[in-house]
Amino acid sequence: MYSGDFTQKRKFIVKLGKMLHKYGTPASRLEAHLSQLSRHLGLNASFIISPTAMTFVIWSEGHEQEYTHAARVDPGGMDLGALSRTDELADQVLQGQVSLNEADALLDAIDMRPSSYSKLACGVAMMLSGGAFAMLMATSWNDVLWSCLLSLLVYLFMLWAARSARIAYMLEPLVALVAAVAACAISRYIDPGINIRLAVLSAIIAFIPGLALTLGLAELAARHLVSGNARIMDAMMLLFKLYFGAFLGIAVGFRLFGTVDFIKPPPIPQSFAWLAVGILGVSLIILFNSRGKYTLWSLASGFIAYGVSIAGANLFDYTLGAFLGAFAVGIYSNLFTRLAKAPAVIVAMHGLIVLVPGSKTYIGLNSLISGQEFVVSTGIGQQTFLIFMSLIAGLIFANVALPPTKSL
Repeated sequence: MYSGDFTQKRKFIVKLGKMLHKYGTPASRLEAHLSQLSRHLGLNASFIISPTAMTFVIWSEGHEQEYTHAARVDPGGMDLGALSRTDELADQVLQGQVSLNEADALLDAIDMRPSSYSKLACGVAMMLSGGAFAMLMATSWNDVLWSCLLSLLVYLFMLWAARSARIAYMLEPLVALVAAVAACAISRYIDPGINIRLAVLSAIIAFIPGLALTLGLAELAARHLVSGNARIMDAMMLLFKLYFGAFLGIAVGFRLFGTVDFIKPPPIPQSFAWLAVGILGVSLIILFNSRGKYTLWSLASGFIAYGVSIAGANLFDYTLGAFLGAFAVGIYSNLFTRLAKAPAVIVAMHGLIVLVPGSKTYIGLNSLISGQEFVVSTGIGQQTFLIFMSLIAGLIFANVALPPTKSL
């Protein structure tokens, strides 16, 4: 048990909790981790954590000392590098290698540490993610090219949003609108073979909240009701904003440039999907600011998720394929925790991104509102619901089959 006074311990717990929340740790995992940390420090604690609020109640044995802290926070992003370093620091504190005073300064250093990747690298990663998604959709090489360029356009607006609060406030519908108008212009003046709606979806795929919906459902399954409902509603509102921006942009684009008869180009062979998974994995490593030493682990997670889900879908159906894919990712990430002594979320996110049906949610919303389908999709709403449920079940079964050694 670590020795230190009550004030030092509770300051460290609160600061660590806020930082892990900022770096994208789900509420259920964060509460479990903080509870475990508090017990190691010889304290009792209770936590209520949601995407926008955190409450800490910490007390000593016998209630001689008590402390309550409540804070309004912004929903966290995804910074796997900072998450990994923060977890390593917490382990060093528990092992007595670092004092609480030293840990406080080191937490600040982690928070101030610049990204491991340059803005140029992030821009290339955005382009690759859009192109890789278009490849996974088995569309044409025309769409892959334009998806890459439209993704770069979206990234430029992301850089603008980092400097402007007004742009940041309306970033999601704005990037969808701009990408849609640009796609309409490309269709009219350059390439009538572009699938406008699919190219727009590929360009904004980094914003599609498929992972957030999956995490929200997982939190509901773990009976973290407040956090789960908040995360799902936030994801749905984000989806609505993206769809509205794309819908408005296409309407404006057709009004400005007119409509063009679609000339369908030859499709991409299905075998290129494996290349797309690899490209997507590389782009996610950069966008999630993952550490270089976990690169191979992260790439393998994406290939395992895709390979197992495809094999399962061929043997059974798409629902069991998603279940088996999530089960394999869960087993793999828990094995990673045991071998690398790092949070499972570092590699689990890369596998789940390949599996989550965020794009199907967007396509289903488009079909519901406009009555038009820009990809072949029969029963898309039912498919999406069943895949979400299968993913949650797969992760739950994986944690039972091979329990994780770390709470993160």
